[in-house]
Amino acid sequence: MEHLPLTAAHAGGNPTLIPVGNLTIGRDFLVIAGPCAIESEEQMMQTAAAVKAAGANMLRGGVEKPRTSPYAFRGLGRQGLAYLSAAGRAVGLPVVTEVLDPRDMDWIIQSADVLQIGARNMQNFPLLVEAGRTHKPVILKRGLSSTLAEWLASAEYIMNAGNPQVMLCERGIRTFETYTRNTMDIGAIAALKQLTHLPVLADPSHGTGRAELVAPMALSAIWAGCDGMEIEVHPAPQEALSDPGQQLTPAQFQGLMGKVRQVLVWRKALENGSVYGYRTNLHNL
Repeated sequence: MEHLPLTAAHAGGNPTLIPVGNLTIGRDFLVIAGPCAIESEEQMMQTAAAVKAAGANMLRGGVEKPRTSPYAFRGLGRQGLAYLSAAGRAVGLPVVTEVLDPRDMDWIIQSADVLQIGARNMQNFPLLVEAGRTHKPVILKRGLSSTLAEWLASAEYIMNAGNPQVMLCERGIRTFETYTRNTMDIGAIAALKQLTHLPVLADPSHGTGRAELVAPMALSAIWAGCDGMEIEVHPAPQEALSDPGQQLTPAQFQGLMGKVRQVLVWRKALENGSVYGYRTNLHNL
């Protein structure tokens, strides 16, 4: 891939490490969890406590939602950010939320630890440049029908504007398949680990749109080499105002986290080439 001097991996180069609170993304495995949309203070407090107890190390929530229909619930705006920030402080988790408009950047960066640019805005170049002018880490999601080269070029916009703290998040692409909401491109994760030095995340919630498929795709993404994942969790998914079908209950998320920890132990042992370490770590789980 050409004309990607900032995002491309270089021979002998080190992977990018991004500090957020007590985390070092790219070294520590990142698990971001929380509801698709922030609906109330109670919802956020319940969710924050549940995902923290299960082992998540970052809290997410949609302040403003880019919905296909203008009549769908589109978030609580500034009030939602206040709920997210308060919940994060209460449980000791950094918070991440999506930015839709460059004009919103000033008030969102006052409370968010990490900014997210969603799939529909992957090529919103004024927004990318504005994110590049901040000092906040940015999660850049893959566009609905974007190639890897286009995705990396969008990351290049952010970095070229002065912000090297970029994470890439595979969240599924649009194909002819209709059973799942999107087609989760696990191969893209493995490819990006070769093509770029930036951390690579996975979002199996949007990648599948089906709660029962989130866990298997999350674990598959770990084997593909991802540096973290973003999982949607809601206290009562069936009552969610946005994307109820893909959100996990706290109990389901807790079960997934147990499997995540196991697979991470196995992955590390295999990467180190130590069968003995693999058996020992498995025995100690």
